[in-house]
Amino acid sequence: MLQVEIKTGRLKEIRKARKIGRPKLAKQVGITERQLAKIETSETAKISKNEISRLSHALQIPSMTLTGELPVTESDLQPIYKPQCTSGCCS
Repeated sequence: MLQVEIKTGRLKEIRKARKIGRPKLAKQVGITERQLAKIETSETAKISKNEISRLSHALQIPSMTLTGELPVTESDLQPIYKPQCTSGCCS
């Protein structure tokens, strides 16, 4: 499986800005919290394109932001808010 290098500092910065804890993000991505911690604390990390895709989907950012091909934008550093509507019309 093809491994791609990501900017680990960006991952941690965006995760914290989005107000998503490691346990929650790890569960959404399908990896253990320990694996996520290891990725975030490494100088560099190579992970599969599939994992990058799942991380970017969970964080609601482009995959290329994690690889460094795109800059981190102001909107990438805002918390993710879920709609308060319970009728399902806003989903």
